[in-house]
Amino acid sequence: MIGRDEAANRHVAVDLRLYGILDVGVSGPHGARLAAMAVEAVRGGCTLLQYREKPMADARAALARIRAIQAAVAGSGVPLLVNDRVDLALAAGVAGVHLGQSDLHPAEARRLLGREAIIGLTLKTGAQADELYRLPVDYACIGGVFATTSKDNPDPPVGLDGLARIVFRARLARSAAFPLGAIAGIDSSNAAAVIATGADGVAVISALFSGESVEGRARDLRHRIDSALAARGATV
Repeated sequence: MIGRDEAANRHVAVDLRLYGILDVGVSGPHGARLAAMAVEAVRGGCTLLQYREKPMADARAALARIRAIQAAVAGSGVPLLVNDRVDLALAAGVAGVHLGQSDLHPAEARRLLGREAIIGLTLKTGAQADELYRLPVDYACIGGVFATTSKDNPDPPVGLDGLARIVFRARLARSAAFPLGAIAGIDSSNAAAVIATGADGVAVISALFSGESVEGRARDLRHRIDSALAARGATV
């Protein structure tokens, strides 16, 4: 386990403003379409991408899809992460991984992926936020904030009040500059309110990838997010 100082001094910069999650259950499993949607999302202003597939029936097919997405966005400067699967992140050579509370411990993921990899973590409670001081992660996403059909979540939504409380505890545990995103049920109607509550960005699935015009959706969301950050006095 690493100490507080090492965790607090993690230096991999992560821009969470618009975090697009390519969920096979929502976007469909066709590799070429996923890659094309990733390109559209980047053109529209996505700052971070994640490949998510639950349940995963065929790891080889998933790896091929991840590699196709990675090749499609190469050179864009937008990192691609893999949800849960450190082995696939390693095999595909992507930027890192996003972990849930029941996935591989962040310290083990860090040992396998190395110091330069991006490692993110889901936070659902204030108690989990309190533990950030000793975890070698580069960002955290808080949620679910609102109800969503994109993920089977047995826990009730935390809402904006719950988000504010968890953000406060996460900042105390780590630092004021530690990147914190919000996830679940976020779209163009509530993204600005989420940012105003204290999140540095939003992670979206359906709001970005469930229909056509991915680039236009991304552009609209990015505008709302940047405007809300500016209104909050945060650096855009």
